[in-house]
Amino acid sequence: METTSSPYEEARPNRAGYRDISVEAAYRARGKARLVDVRESSELAADGFIAGSEHVPLGVVDAHCGAWNRDEEIILICRSGNRSGRAAEALVRRGFHRVMNMAGGMLAYTAAGLPVARS
Repeated sequence: METTSSPYEEARPNRAGYRDISVEAAYRARGKARLVDVRESSELAADGFIAGSEHVPLGVVDAHCGAWNRDEEIILICRSGNRSGRAAEALVRRGFHRVMNMAGGMLAYTAAGLPVARS
């Protein structure tokens, strides 16, 4: 019998309290984890996004996360992984337990040839 690990279990621990997840694993996690893109609207329009992700710009993550389940798996996404790393740290400080940052951001995601959605 094959067991499947959760995206969080696949991700690499980071000393900031969240985990770094590869772009491939983040893509496979659609439907299993909450994907939150913290880029600005203009970036999504110009560069596309991962289908199924929700758009919550970095500046408003703190205001929106109060309604989120602190035990669900959350993958944060940005252009390069820097802003999503800051968002991940903020969620960990707010008591979220299964937070991941998509390593390399959308730059690495598109470089890997993974599908990009456009509105």
